[in-house]
Amino acid sequence: MKRTLTNILVTGGAGFIGANFIHFLFNKTDFQGRIINLDALTYAGNLESLKDIDLKFGINTLGKTKAKYIFEYADITDKDAVNRIFKEYSIDTVVHFAAESHVDRSILGPEAFIKTNIIGTFNLLETARNFWKTSDSSIRQDVLFHHVSTDEVYGSLGETGYFEETTPYDPRSPYSSSKASSDHLVCSYSHTYELPITLSNCSNNYGPFQFPEKLIPLMILNILGGKPLPIYGDGKNVRDWLYVEDHNNAVWTIMNKGKIGEKYNIGGENEWQNIKLLEKLIDFVAKEINKDSAEIKKTIKWVQDRPGHDRRYAINCNKLKNELGWSQKYTFEEGLLATVKWYLSNPNWVANVQSGEYANWIKNNYENR
Repeated sequence: MKRTLTNILVTGGAGFIGANFIHFLFNKTDFQGRIINLDALTYAGNLESLKDIDLKFGINTLGKTKAKYIFEYADITDKDAVNRIFKEYSIDTVVHFAAESHVDRSILGPEAFIKTNIIGTFNLLETARNFWKTSDSSIRQDVLFHHVSTDEVYGSLGETGYFEETTPYDPRSPYSSSKASSDHLVCSYSHTYELPITLSNCSNNYGPFQFPEKLIPLMILNILGGKPLPIYGDGKNVRDWLYVEDHNNAVWTIMNKGKIGEKYNIGGENEWQNIKLLEKLIDFVAKEINKDSAEIKKTIKWVQDRPGHDRRYAINCNKLKNELGWSQKYTFEEGLLATVKWYLSNPNWVANVQSGEYANWIKNNYENR
């Protein structure tokens, strides 16, 4: 049965990957439907990332009945709000990005991760199950719930090997544990209720619109500000880096072609030790701002390692490539240079997301409607 994919609820659409997904659908695909962006505008959510989309496709330009992009200021832990949005916009597709995702924050305060990543996912699943139920209590099969997850649910690798879709879960932090729980919930709704789901586990994303506390934008901005460049432990922790547009291309491919009930790993096939990545990033930034990279490298600061720091992540994404025909379009050099240039060209976005002024204005605007 053909999937509808007409009224798409994007949770966390004001966040890094979600905002890029909305840009991707409107600018890089032939998508003709409507996107409803549900976001609670926490510290990492920033509607300034979508101002151009709103101006072209939003309510203020086209009116509510014709708008192809609609923002809903709401929290996925709010059952009533989620129910209202499903009904008001006849949601037939969910792509679930919304999550608390910063490992360090989960170590300092895990409660928010449990609420958003577990309870929030449960609310979405329950609402979808009830809203998509037919008169005979079966679930419509022309709908889709796509859940976006992380490779961190698999735990940590040694110097060799890769995460496969069949790799047992072994989460090591409150963040990855909460995501593992949400993965299991999604899969259980597929098995128990026959809810049409697909699921993806991705490696580390990088690119435009990423909140500046994450490694790559943090280092770019610290270089520009002449600040120290902190690296955990010995700097030899390995991550597989995936350009955000390649990730969203994979998500869209899975949503359109993926087998119901299946999970797919999405990787950059691009492993870097943190210290080697930082050195390469310094070289790129130094060239763009005409500074001496050797002098910048002297500002690298070794800091105490993160508790429970996973040593290595690496994704095998052959299933996605072989079954659905996806592949990465960007080399690491292309993606990293594009990312550096974006942050250098968008100082106002950086200032506003760091201050929270734009997000606060939006919150007040919606709260006082």
